[in-house]
Amino acid sequence: MTPADPFLSRIDAALEQRAASHLLRQRTSVRRLPKARIEVDGKQYHHFCSNDYLGLAEHPQVLNAWQQGLVQHGGGSGASPLVTGHHHAHAQLESTLCQWLGFEQALLFSSGFAANQAVLLALLDNGDLLLQDRLNHASLQEAGSLGDATMKRFRHNDLTHLETLLRNNADNAPTLVVTEGVFSMDGDCAPLAEIQHLCQAHNAWLMVDDAHGLGVLGRHGKGSCDAAGIQPDLLIVTFGKALGGSGAAVLCKKPIADYLLQRARHLIYSTALPPAQADAVSAAIEVIKSDPKPYAYISELKARFLAKLDNEIPVAASDSPILPLIVGSSEAAVMLSDKLKDAGFWVSAIRPPTVPKGSARLRITLSASHSNTQVDALADAINALWHSLPLKECQ
Repeated sequence: MTPADPFLSRIDAALEQRAASHLLRQRTSVRRLPKARIEVDGKQYHHFCSNDYLGLAEHPQVLNAWQQGLVQHGGGSGASPLVTGHHHAHAQLESTLCQWLGFEQALLFSSGFAANQAVLLALLDNGDLLLQDRLNHASLQEAGSLGDATMKRFRHNDLTHLETLLRNNADNAPTLVVTEGVFSMDGDCAPLAEIQHLCQAHNAWLMVDDAHGLGVLGRHGKGSCDAAGIQPDLLIVTFGKALGGSGAAVLCKKPIADYLLQRARHLIYSTALPPAQADAVSAAIEVIKSDPKPYAYISELKARFLAKLDNEIPVAASDSPILPLIVGSSEAAVMLSDKLKDAGFWVSAIRPPTVPKGSARLRITLSASHSNTQVDALADAINALWHSLPLKECQ
């Protein structure tokens, strides 16, 4: 008798367990349509879980820049940045980012995940201290656990706990404090001014991942740090959310950038971002700088949506376009998501381990592409389903 394959046996058991717990992840093939809609298997849906907060992925100026970039540069960069992959379009985007956000140097990465991991793994050595907000993105938590530094996590947005960890650094180890500007699953903002004050008082550096703040907070969309009136030592910005593209950048002082160029493996050994994409991102930044109406409109949509929801529906208000509807169990979250799909609304269920156990949710995101009619209809659908579904039985 042929023995069972140990890998397949383990894989099958793990998949069965995840399916039984309503935690099985699956991809869906979608076709993007105008005005915040998608098509799945021939059916159209109003789309309320995109990170394209300003609708720039469809903006004519951005699309034209990308198309012209393809004609001028070709489809890809052709090499890593340190070989021949660093094109003029990349240098121009880095310069645009520095001028916009007020830093000496920017380095481009293929994704925010890569940028976060590259910085933590390259910058921190054995004996250093890394302090992270407990709800930081998985890329940050994973890099911290894989790196040589001692990592400790402070309670979410808890300044007292952070100060205690800073005070307990008896060896005066080089210390990096890392937080998100806007937390992706709750939409709440970090108290950045207070965190920076603690860092300065204890000779620590501050790194902010502003993936979900750039474009929608601060003056002319400069993000969470601008809104808080600070400049961190390292700022991570991503292009796949409000900028409507893909990729990321690390902004910092020039010596830090030069150091990362020597040690950041995610940069040194990866093919550079397509230069046409860099042109598109540069165009998106110009749109944001010149037109404040989209992110002002999101605030209006958010107020309208919250006003139409029944008071007992637990949607947490935030300063960002992210509005989490905390359901509780994974089963209940999937049930509500499926019923909304039946009604023509695509709002994905977010479940553990992405969020803590018992806090499964629908992560509703608003976009400048949405209309008042779409927002009203989603609120009406949630109101009706909340009272008709046996959600409490699933808690």
